[in-house]
Amino acid sequence: MAREELTRLTGNGNGTCGKDDCPNIYRNASGSFIVQGDLTNVFQPPQGEGLVEIPESVLREAVRALGW
Repeated sequence: MAREELTRLTGNGNGTCGKDDCPNIYRNASGSFIVQGDLTNVFQPPQGEGLVEIPESVLREAVRALGW
């Protein structure tokens, strides 16, 4: 799936991490969320899964964008 197919809920949208647009939350056409953030190793997830860390402020921004 290309980034262009996702609805960006947070950040400035320039797509370049390190220019104040990471972490971010996206939504795909089926309504699932894709989260971009710093990798973390707080515990070992099951094979095929990963863990990312995002600030509470990013979650709040996504909730506002969705009108929840």
